[in-house]
Amino acid sequence: MKQTFTLKEKTKQICILLIPILITQLGMFSMVFFNTIMSGKYNSTALAGVAIGSSIWSPIFTGISGILLAVSPIAAQRFGEKKSHEVASVVKHGIYLSILIALVVILFGFFLLDPILDKMNLNAGVRDTAFHYLIGLSYGILPLFIFNVLRSFIYALGKTRVIMIIMLLSLPLNFFLNYVLIFGNLGFPDLGGAGAGYATSITYWGIMVMTVFIVRTKEPFSSYPIFADFKEFSWDKCKEILKIGVPMGLSTFFETSMFAVVTILLSKFNVTTIAAYQSALNIVSFLYMIPISISTAQTVLVGYEVGARRYKDAKQYSWLGIYLAILIAVVTGLFVVVFRYQVAGFYSNETEVINLTANFLIFALFFQICDAIQATAQAALRGYKDVNLAFIMTLIAYWLICLPAGYLLAHYTGLGARGYWLGLTFGLLAAGIALSIRLIYIQKRKFVNKAVSSKV
Repeated sequence: MKQTFTLKEKTKQICILLIPILITQLGMFSMVFFNTIMSGKYNSTALAGVAIGSSIWSPIFTGISGILLAVSPIAAQRFGEKKSHEVASVVKHGIYLSILIALVVILFGFFLLDPILDKMNLNAGVRDTAFHYLIGLSYGILPLFIFNVLRSFIYALGKTRVIMIIMLLSLPLNFFLNYVLIFGNLGFPDLGGAGAGYATSITYWGIMVMTVFIVRTKEPFSSYPIFADFKEFSWDKCKEILKIGVPMGLSTFFETSMFAVVTILLSKFNVTTIAAYQSALNIVSFLYMIPISISTAQTVLVGYEVGARRYKDAKQYSWLGIYLAILIAVVTGLFVVVFRYQVAGFYSNETEVINLTANFLIFALFFQICDAIQATAQAALRGYKDVNLAFIMTLIAYWLICLPAGYLLAHYTGLGARGYWLGLTFGLLAAGIALSIRLIYIQKRKFVNKAVSSKV
């Protein structure tokens, strides 16, 4: 990364970081896509088992990834402060935490996985597939978490294209492993849906090995002694990561789990409604990767400028990211609304499901705009390392506005399932407004005062 002076330069800088991050996000989405589609080709039981397993793993993964990705804003601020010698220590302690957290997750899974699946009252075949899918996936938890730490380090350096290349190289491997382990091709065992879990784990090990190799051997990464002297340990440095990462992780966890709860509440409706909701949610989730990618780049750039005490530049990056996300949300939202029947047709051949999905997608425009605002405003605050109040704001918005409003609108008005879409939109709008106000406060009061005091 380098210092920028004009809005054009800043736009170019954010796009340079953004496009590889977006392609990486699409690559990670493709792995889930391969697991789901190829398991479905095996049989419906495998598909249902993998879907259940993914729904259990997804909130845990996204929440913990949020904790480990805190390495990114911390390292970015160190770069901005010209304290590059401290970056290796931050990343090293991030790796320590990733190992510790991975062991804790595996331990909890050992004791809790059976009781959780038992309480879900699943069909025996579906339960067995979900169990073995998650067992297979558990072998990849450690390399996945270590990769996330190293990914944060590479992002903090502004070298987002490296991770994009690693992800693109891993996709053929993941596809091949799914092909041989799910269906038992080329002499491999026929594992069904469970094979998707093992395929993903092996892919995670491949991704981690490639990332470690690049960090150890290629400049500018190899100039940071990340893998040297692992005897060095400071609980204070771990606490610095946790102080930023835990609110980030919890915020992501509660957002993900909120959508999971809505899915459960919608299970009381008929099959057509559930199928239509899932189809519409999948479309919106796919498009959400754009503001998420913007927000990742935004956190790094804001953190870098804050570390360099260039608060005006940090402010410009903050709002540039928000405006860019809103613009893209409007364009993609309008596209989805205009072509909603054609888009819905990709997910079903049933006229009733297509019509209801298209009906849900009318809400996509407003939903995406609100989601874009809250995601990027929160990302900017992370760049300032202001995460605690942001977490409380999002918790209130998700669980005290989204869910109650959605439930009331769905069950006590004539809106039906559409009420949940409105509830989600109201909650995300409330989060976006609250986080934007907090961002304005941080920029006008807290950091302006620091800038003034530094000149005195």
